[in-house]
Amino acid sequence: MYKFYPHLCMMKKGTLEKLTLLLILIVCASSFIQAQSKLIYKFDIKREIDPAAWRQTQAAFDNAEEQKADYILIHMNTYGGMVDMADKICTKILDSKIPVIVFIDKNAASAGALISIACDSIYMAPGASIGAATVVDQAGTPQPEKYQSYMRSKLRATAEVNKRDPRIAEAMNDPRIKIENVNDSGKVLTFTTEEAIKNGYCEGEVKNIDDVIARLGITNSEIKEYKPSTIEAIVDFLLSPAVSGILIMVIIGGIYFELQAPGIGFPLFAAIGAAVLYFAPLYLEGLAANWEIALFVLGVVLVVVELFAIPGFGVIGISGIVCIVLGLTLSLVGAMPTIDAPVDLPPFEGFVKSLFVVVLSIVLSVGVSMYLGPKLMDTKLFGKFVLQTTQASNKGYVSADIDTSFLIGKSGLAFTVLRPSGKVEIESEVYDAIAMNGYIEKGDKVEVVKTESAQVLVRKSL
Repeated sequence: MYKFYPHLCMMKKGTLEKLTLLLILIVCASSFIQAQSKLIYKFDIKREIDPAAWRQTQAAFDNAEEQKADYILIHMNTYGGMVDMADKICTKILDSKIPVIVFIDKNAASAGALISIACDSIYMAPGASIGAATVVDQAGTPQPEKYQSYMRSKLRATAEVNKRDPRIAEAMNDPRIKIENVNDSGKVLTFTTEEAIKNGYCEGEVKNIDDVIARLGITNSEIKEYKPSTIEAIVDFLLSPAVSGILIMVIIGGIYFELQAPGIGFPLFAAIGAAVLYFAPLYLEGLAANWEIALFVLGVVLVVVELFAIPGFGVIGISGIVCIVLGLTLSLVGAMPTIDAPVDLPPFEGFVKSLFVVVLSIVLSVGVSMYLGPKLMDTKLFGKFVLQTTQASNKGYVSADIDTSFLIGKSGLAFTVLRPSGKVEIESEVYDAIAMNGYIEKGDKVEVVKTESAQVLVRKSL
């Protein structure tokens, strides 16, 4: 150092300046190279387009914006779904300030085609396809023209934004559109990868995500991937039709068992817990409205009133069952994805499918409850909920055989309010009684119509 230092001091001023400038350039170049690293935020749409897909899209875009991503990359494989959800996703993509790239791994059909066309760039794997965006019901039957017109307008407008041929987008919905050397078969248009490249609906054929990044000309990149949270995974699980059916069975089964025994016990808590698990994810997804949940609660109240307050089973009980079924069904409409349904399409097919699931679950629940009820009560676990002791005659217990048939036709007074059960006083004696029709206030005159065991059935005297 001692020997080198004098020589450094003896350097010309210009040489030192050049050396300093060189060092500065090296530092700047290193910083520039590091700055060229691109952040790519990736998320998957590998499911039917439903409210959950829209929820995850919102979360992914929000995360990408927070992390200042340079690109958003959608890894797609879908046969379509709900058009209103696809429309929201499409709008989110078009409004994004971050360039959005889609890699179609296998399929971008129907609503998936609309979403793909909204992206800035489309890349497709060998053997992939895009198109077939006709609006159909769950049976695959094309819907009326006004719904097709809605879908065509969305396809056309979206294609125009990204400088793609709008007539080709329309042909993906309307088989009547003839485009020379593109679609002259009289069928709805679906492109293969090569056909999409040829007609400007795909920027290139790639095998995987790395190939997409290479085609974008990015040599230094960082990929961050959106992962659904545990809560989102639980919500998706609870929204599956099979789980919804099981929860309905628990709700109905719990109510059934609770009605079989007085007091509040485990079956009631099981029914309440299942109801919360059933309605909560539907409410969070915007599928279950407040009035639909209220309709279900009203139905339960009406059934309880009919069973405990009104003799027989009539209009109130039937109305309660209808409210329960409608509350469960209407909350479920839209949770099970349809193939495609525009925003103004009445969800009749979805309603029928949901109604089938609800009714089937209720029938199975009642059947299983009636079959397993006596067996469960004999087990050690559930036997704790019922009285196991018996009052045998060899231990001195005797039954009271009270004949009250002699009271038929006699009159008396209501000793208590009958709603419908209570007590009546006849000839200075008090008997357990049940009102045949409606309520009877205390002190009203009553007439005995018939008797059953130790109870008398009365009606209000005129």
